[in-house]
Amino acid sequence: MKKASVLLIITGGTISMGRKANNSLAPLSCNQVLASIPEIQDMNVNISSVAFSPLIDSSDISLDNWVSICEIIEQHYDSYDGFVVLHGTDTMSFSASVVSFMLENLAKPVIFTGSQLPVGVHRSDAKENLITSIEIAAAKNEKGSSVVQEVCVFFEDQLMRGNRTTKRNAEEFDAFASFNYHNLAKSGVHIKFYPEYFWENRSKKALKVHKTLDNNIAILRLFPGINQHTVEAVLRTVGLKAVILETYGTGNAPSCRWLYRLLAEANKAGIVLLNITQCRAGSVEMGRYATSLNLKKAGVVSGYDMTVEAAVAKLMFLLGRYNDNEKIKKELNTSLRGEVTII
Repeated sequence: MKKASVLLIITGGTISMGRKANNSLAPLSCNQVLASIPEIQDMNVNISSVAFSPLIDSSDISLDNWVSICEIIEQHYDSYDGFVVLHGTDTMSFSASVVSFMLENLAKPVIFTGSQLPVGVHRSDAKENLITSIEIAAAKNEKGSSVVQEVCVFFEDQLMRGNRTTKRNAEEFDAFASFNYHNLAKSGVHIKFYPEYFWENRSKKALKVHKTLDNNIAILRLFPGINQHTVEAVLRTVGLKAVILETYGTGNAPSCRWLYRLLAEANKAGIVLLNITQCRAGSVEMGRYATSLNLKKAGVVSGYDMTVEAAVAKLMFLLGRYNDNEKIKKELNTSLRGEVTII
């Protein structure tokens, strides 16, 4: 079997930083990143790289950047067996979620990874994260197909579905978690895959890249004592097309008549309302309690166990693709890339 080929897409982030003589951090070139991890040269993989210019802090990630990542994959799709995206950790889950929707009929691995410490720093987690991500991106089964055929995040020995992840910790190496879905692989002495949890791409069609996203959305997080004027200000934002409502527990909200009236008015005005829980684990169950039943009556759609990152990504994707709210609501209640468990 010939050597696998993997393309590194370097967007920026801590993993692509190094210390200067004055101890400050500065971006490294592709060659400098690779030179910082000489073990990569010993891997039985053909590795090429392409980098954003300039490299970006992940806090500055934009819709255009997501399109650029997907266009790079599209342009090189037939030439490589897998792709590894080096990315800052702060918005990695958002990016992995969006890219998962943008890449339809994906049959190759796209692995997002990064690090909590710069690549050139002692005790950096960059080395293991990058080496293992490349190994996973290059992995083939006995039929010669990619073992993993979806967008993932690899961090601290864990391979997770990208649109199921959340950054859980800013200090620990174990920075990401998939609270509502089983991990796809674990790295130890060997890499143990869990194929029963893989996303199955039943379509044999060619890769289709969706490049239109719509960011006319808002997130409204409920809290005890939330002010009517605050809710009104959000729901009456000019150009608003969708609101992610972060509710309590299994999808509950205060039993304020004004709240349900405002939500019903927004729904009638054509604003899509999506209910996700503030809890990091668990699912929305519309109708389990009277307060969530009232949300349903107001036209709010259940987001089940979607993360906020996946909810943002999915709405941007669907709003960019459809003008029909009923179609959007139907798609929100459909698992498109394994991002949600419908109950």
